[in-house]
Amino acid sequence: MSALAKVTVLVICLFAVAPLVWHGLSSVKRPAELARIPPTVLPAETTIENYSDLFTRRPFGAYYMNSLVISTLASLLCVVVGSMAAFGLARSPGRVRSVVTAALLGVAFFPPIVFLFPLYEMVRAAGLVNHPWSLILPYAALNLPFAIWMLTGYFRQLPGELEEAAAMDGMNRFQIYRKIVMPLSAPALVTTGLLVFIFSWNEFMFALTFMNQDSAKTVTVGVAGLSGAFLYEIPWGLLTSGVIASSVPLILLVVLFQKRIVAGLVAGVTK
Repeated sequence: MSALAKVTVLVICLFAVAPLVWHGLSSVKRPAELARIPPTVLPAETTIENYSDLFTRRPFGAYYMNSLVISTLASLLCVVVGSMAAFGLARSPGRVRSVVTAALLGVAFFPPIVFLFPLYEMVRAAGLVNHPWSLILPYAALNLPFAIWMLTGYFRQLPGELEEAAAMDGMNRFQIYRKIVMPLSAPALVTTGLLVFIFSWNEFMFALTFMNQDSAKTVTVGVAGLSGAFLYEIPWGLLTSGVIASSVPLILLVVLFQKRIVAGLVAGVTK
């Protein structure tokens, strides 16, 4: 990598990390210091009062649990259904596979906001407003094209001889998928599940539309809805601590599963 490329990557990383660092420093400042002009970079006196207020005076713990349940179930559902479809697609004739893959990529390019109002009408008609499944099913469906596309590339690299040997031993297609393909595809499955989880955790517009009860809100909607004691008061301390608290699970996931994410992303292009 050339020196210019290294400097460019460093600058991009700084621009990406700087807002998170600023929020982190601001979240441990007292309200008086947050309102100071010009602002201070380092806190004169650190405090965890903002975090304490976030979880004691606001139902942020409930938001956390809602996001965790919805994101986890959406990821599992998307990976299970996507892996079945990808397994069948990977063993389909080349022309069929190309047409279906192109269609999946075409659907994936549509912005999610396009499906907001039709999905809301379906959710309302099904009586699922303020119910976790009103977000679990759309999140899984919206990420399904990406999951199928990604897993198909990985499944194509698995030796066909393994499936032939399993078939000769009397296994049917589902047994081959469950006992042979799934264990060998752990890196790709974990990567796909994590990416779907991150999308589901960060999604805002569907959660804002489908969840109007405070007890049913997710983390992103909960942070956006933080307000002060007065109409025009902006609770900067609560907002910055809410941003950091909502980012911690994703940061931990990426740090803990960094190698698996990289291995899963490159698995479909290497033999």
